[in-house]
Amino acid sequence: MTTTASSPESFESAIGELERLVQEMETGSIPLEQALANYQRGMSLLKACRKTLEDAELRVSQLEAGELIPLDPPSSAGSDA
Repeated sequence: MTTTASSPESFESAIGELERLVQEMETGSIPLEQALANYQRGMSLLKACRKTLEDAELRVSQLEAGELIPLDPPSSAGSDA
């Protein structure tokens, strides 16, 4: 994979790479140095994922604090509910 030391392209790609790294490590078929490199990369990906989730949580909180715009405009004042 060419993104060994770079930031993930997206949250989904980071999760996919993390899953691949864990699976590779769980097989026990890689040398110790590769397992350590996988662990280091995994921790980097985990940090990036946490940051993405924190940012998303902040955005949701801001929206819930009054910046939400109703998806459906209110119906006319004369209709019954």
